[in-house]
Amino acid sequence: MADNYDQMPPEVLAELEKHYCEIIKLLGEDPSREGLIKTPKRVSRAMWNLTRGYRMNPRDVLLSAKFHEDYKQMVIVKDIDFFSLCEHHMLPFYGKAHVAYIPRDYITGLSKIARVVDIFSHRLQVQERMTFQIKECIQEALDPLGVMVVIEAKHMCMQMRGVEKQNSITTTSDFTGVFNQSKTRAEFMNLIRG
Repeated sequence: MADNYDQMPPEVLAELEKHYCEIIKLLGEDPSREGLIKTPKRVSRAMWNLTRGYRMNPRDVLLSAKFHEDYKQMVIVKDIDFFSLCEHHMLPFYGKAHVAYIPRDYITGLSKIARVVDIFSHRLQVQERMTFQIKECIQEALDPLGVMVVIEAKHMCMQMRGVEKQNSITTTSDFTGVFNQSKTRAEFMNLIRG
């Protein structure tokens, strides 16, 4: 699902390059130095790729592989690796997402769940909102009996700056429908831990 750099509008690339060149100067470096000459362009392309989620519709992804199926048990896609950018410091946070839903009448392709995580993670984010957005998107697109999302992540803004705690992990969760029952939530948690 890599972004195609050719799709980046040239005027956007030029504008971003100009700004990154100014940032390099403001930080006290010389953007004309050999090692930095191409940095504004590289960073611009990297940011275009890292924010590609703004240019994708996660609901359409789920609906592109929506199938009627008479299955009413839990479907779990766990250990979905993701990388995102914290909107407060624009530093990475990364980890694993675990997603479950219990179909009412429809299922979706399993890879589509991972793609939804990918789309929301490729935006400027906070982990709490990303957890909510993934849950809401699946609930709205598939109308299942319930959805639960758990995200575990390490935040570079806590590791590289500020409190500098390298081993801290942040866990968020959100759920709907039948996952409001503690027994159903416990079953999901046992399955992702097992």
